[in-house]
Amino acid sequence: MSLGRVHSQDSFGTVDGPGIRYVVFMQGCHMRCRYCHNRDTWDLREGGEIKSHEAVFQDIYKVRNFLSGGVTVTGGEPLIQAEFVADLFAECRKAGIHTCLDTNGFTKTITEPVERLLASTDLVLLDLKQIDEDMHQKLTYVTNRHPLNFARYLHEINKPVWIRYVVVEGYTVDPQYAARMAEFIAPMKNVEKVEILPYHSLGVHKWDLLKDTYELESVAPPTTEQLEAIKAEFAKCGVVAAY
Repeated sequence: MSLGRVHSQDSFGTVDGPGIRYVVFMQGCHMRCRYCHNRDTWDLREGGEIKSHEAVFQDIYKVRNFLSGGVTVTGGEPLIQAEFVADLFAECRKAGIHTCLDTNGFTKTITEPVERLLASTDLVLLDLKQIDEDMHQKLTYVTNRHPLNFARYLHEINKPVWIRYVVVEGYTVDPQYAARMAEFIAPMKNVEKVEILPYHSLGVHKWDLLKDTYELESVAPPTTEQLEAIKAEFAKCGVVAAY
């Protein structure tokens, strides 16, 4: 039995992979994304509740007949608690429940728990924030080297992946970044599609509750024209992308 710090659980998720899904939010994240809408999940030492993987699995199993999709573990960043998620996904797999990992890919090495986790993962939702190293650091305060290496590893093991690309003014809205991201993704036949996600500020209240400063409050969502320009860059490389 493994223990994990779980931020929260949602028995009816519709935007976290295919179908209606049970969503488990893990506590802890290395990135400090300026637009994060789950600001309250950053700290691994505080918040949430310590639970066993078996207890969380039982919560999922009780409502399994209502889940047309399966279970998604997100966060925060699930790779920080890879052993817990690996054990949870192994139980789900035994029960015939589809498993989806929603991750930013920030892991310095592919550890044994990460290998076990991916072995029991049916689909990975991989958030690639920015292909440019300098802009990635301005947006997230960490390097993009580890997420890009993680994407390469998923390609090596042929793990089904949906890439998520958030479009935010001043950081990722310039089509040149989408063009470079498309070139990076194009050789990866395991990538089924790219989800272009328009920036929103729905999580600002969480920053306010934590008395933290949200620096992008005045930033507007991207226009349809901007989204179409980014979609076109992916199409040029033969990458299926939609928003």
